[in-house]
Amino acid sequence: METSNQLANRFREVFLNGTWIANTNYKDQLSGLNWKQAITKIGSLNSILALTYHINYYVAGVLQVFEGRNLDIRDKYSFDFPDIKSEEEWNELLNDLLSNAEKFASHIELMPNEKLENNFVDKKYGSYRRNIEGMIEHSYYHLGQISLIKKMILKLDN
Repeated sequence: METSNQLANRFREVFLNGTWIANTNYKDQLSGLNWKQAITKIGSLNSILALTYHINYYVAGVLQVFEGRNLDIRDKYSFDFPDIKSEEEWNELLNDLLSNAEKFASHIELMPNEKLENNFVDKKYGSYRRNIEGMIEHSYYHLGQISLIKKMILKLDN
């Protein structure tokens, strides 16, 4: 079984500094995009803005629990992203995501290994470990989408 430290490192890989699994991470994929590219829709696919908001929604929601607050997130609101109308607003979202990701990883790192097996909020949600691993898997899923959509957008721009 993975320790808290190992899980924190896996979480950082997908968001901040890793290349082992997907050969990229959120920071690398999103940092070079401007706000107009982020809001671009390709057919019926989600925009990069929508996916970025969505994953940050979950990271921030679980982070609240790590900080001793309630679990307030609901799936039905996870794509209720704001209109982004400037580079500044896009950068705020990116900074929020990356900041939340680092805080999330730091909380995992400091979590006693025994706590990983405790129920997360309620027994129906499973353990802390299950939720952390689920967050990592969910994040890779959307990172793959972002990577492909970004390639399509950059091809349009050329």
